[in-house]
Amino acid sequence: MILAIDTATEYAGLALLSAEKLLAAEIWHAGRNHTVEFAPRLAQLLKNAAITPAELTGIAVCTGPGSYTGVRIGVALAKGFALPHNLPAVGVSSLAITAHPHRNQPLPVQAIVRAGRKRIITARFSRVDGVWVETESARITTVDELAASLSEPVLVAGEFSAAEAEILQNESSGRARVVGAGERTRHPGVLAALGAEKLAAGASGALAELQPLYMKNPGE
Repeated sequence: MILAIDTATEYAGLALLSAEKLLAAEIWHAGRNHTVEFAPRLAQLLKNAAITPAELTGIAVCTGPGSYTGVRIGVALAKGFALPHNLPAVGVSSLAITAHPHRNQPLPVQAIVRAGRKRIITARFSRVDGVWVETESARITTVDELAASLSEPVLVAGEFSAAEAEILQNESSGRARVVGAGERTRHPGVLAALGAEKLAAGASGALAELQPLYMKNPGE
């Protein structure tokens, strides 16, 4: 049983994934209230699913990039929960979580998360020899700059508004194909599944290896 924790941006998420199915999941707009809201919601999630910490086999946490404070809170929560219950914990990139649901469609996926001050963090994912991988490393930019930089059709997924979707489509000369509003928020069930894959593939889950992934421009 995997517990997923995501506080990387203003949208927070929790999920419980068994070997058979997704037992429970919650996504909400936490703003800057992750610290206050998360523990009560986690307790309620476990209660509703009738799951005790003793039944968990691991934790998957979104390690960013995203909000500096949000990412730090998520990693701290994961470590704080894992340590007393002797659970392995693995980190998963917010961009990988964003791109993963779209891995079976034909276009490369340009994943986006918020970086603050009207900036975004973006990376590209696609299939190479049949394997889904990150093909362009994460960078900080703006929606306008990203749109202008696109030289081929891509599916754009992640955190952007309807107005930003129009900018992406118009300023990219139609190269940006944006996902619908209902598909733009990261799902903690995806985080749980990717975390389970990591643990099954032999990731140690050692808490000392669990570190936030921060991004900033040179000189910041």
